[in-house]
Order: sequence, then C-alpha cells, then structure tokens
Amino acid sequence: MAGLEKNAEVSGKTTKSSFFSRSFTTHYGRPVAASSSLNPSLNRTTSITKYYTPPAESVGSSLKGKVKDLCRLFEGSKSVKSITDTPPPPSHQEKKKPGKSVLSESRLSPFLSLSNSVTRLPGTEDRIVVFFTSLRGIRRTYEDCYSVRMIFRGFRVWIDERDVSMDSAYRKELQIAMGEKSSVSLPQVFIMGKYVGGADVIKSLFEIGELAKILKTFPVREPGFVCRCCGDVRFIPCLNCSGSKKLFDEDEDRIKRCPDCNENGLIRCPDCSS
Repeated sequence: MAGLEKNAEVSGKTTKSSFFSRSFTTHYGRPVAASSSLNPSLNRTTSITKYYTPPAESVGSSLKGKVKDLCRLFEGSKSVKSITDTPPPPSHQEKKKPGKSVLSESRLSPFLSLSNSVTRLPGTEDRIVVFFTSLRGIRRTYEDCYSVRMIFRGFRVWIDERDVSMDSAYRKELQIAMGEKSSVSLPQVFIMGKYVGGADVIKSLFEIGELAKILKTFPVREPGFVCRCCGDVRFIPCLNCSGSKKLFDEDEDRIKRCPDCNENGLIRCPDCSS
C-alpha cells in the first residue's frame, strides 16, 4: 500500500508540472492547428492579410479603369488633331501651279524683246559685253560671274569682259547705262549693245537653248584659245609708267599722275580687249 501511495504521489506531481510548464507543452505537446474556435482578433496572419493585401479583383479592375481612361484621353486628342490637320478638299476653281521646269515669262522676256530693249550700251553693237567682278568677297556674286563667263566660253565666242574690280571706270559706265543706280548686281550682260539681264536670265536662256540661237551670228574662236599678251586677264601693266601711276615731268620738274593707266596702274590688253 505504501508503494501504491508513492506512485500516486509521483504521478500527481508529474501532471502538475506538465500543466504549469509551458516549454513542455509547446515542445512536446501535439501542434494545435488554427481553428475557428480561436479569437480572430488574436490571429495575426489573417489580420495582416486583411488590411495590407487588397483583393486581386479590385486591383485589376482599378488598373483597367485607369488604362481605359488614358486610352480615351489620347484617342480624343488624336481625333481632334486629325480633324484640324486634314487639308480642305481642293476646289475645281483653283489653278494648277506650274512646275519648276516651266520658265516664267519674265526670264524669257529679255531675249524675246531684245530688239525693243530700252537699256543700251553705246559703242558695243558688234560684241557681247559682260560686266563682272573677279573678287571673291561675296561668294554668291563670284559664283554667278564665273558661271556666266563659262557659259559664253563654252560657245567659243569672243566676249568683252569688263572687270569692275580692276577698273572703276567700268563701274561708272554700268551705272550710267542702268540709269544712274547706286548699286547694281553683278554680272550684267549686254548683247549687241542691248541689255539682256543677269545670271538667272543667262542660265535660263542657256537651259532652254535660246542663247545658242542668238550667238550663231558671232564668230567662233579656235578651241583652247588663250591671249598670248595677257593670258585672258584683259589687263596688262601700263607701258608708259610700268604700273607705278607716276611720271616725272622734266619741264615742270615734278612728278605727275600717269594719264594712260587706271587707279591700279593697268591698261586694257591691246590684243584681246581693243
């Protein structure tokens, strides 16, 4: 009996210790699954997912709504632009504009009305006179002058080239012929003493073949002809003062200005510019 009582006491002690020992119940007890009997306020997992993870359906619907709103906004702006940018339908009354290949009448008029030209250059009825400049200060002007000279040289006709940058008398002569204008663009062409026009007119007449018709009346030089006296420069140093523009007068015993040369000490070539 004494042994049974001792065993009962030991078993009672073990039950009491297992009841009050939390570590024993947590580590050696059977895991308790989350059941519906637990208080939902103490279940942290459900509370976190409830408040911090929105439902997938609501997120998808909100994004789709925003995308649809943006699409409507851009489609509306595109439709407005298309309406404003569309050109009006062409009317039957509008006339077709001529192409670039068609030359205007103003470009052809100097050649067609050459006999009725008012602007004339006296003393040049038997030649072609081209006023130009050899200076390269203004690129466009120099290119126009060069192209016009090359067009005439391609026909191998003799040209009276008058460089206004080499002799100021040519500039004054051109201003008088054009009606005392303060500034005259270069180049300017006179054929048989009558004014034709500038670079645009000569290029247009050359392109349509009208310039070749009028140049048939002029004699043709040999291919590759170059003046032996000046090398086609049209000027040579003054033979009287050797280009110094000064002469000593023995009678008056002083230096005078040479009357034969221009301000640059040059005279026109006696062979090709007579």
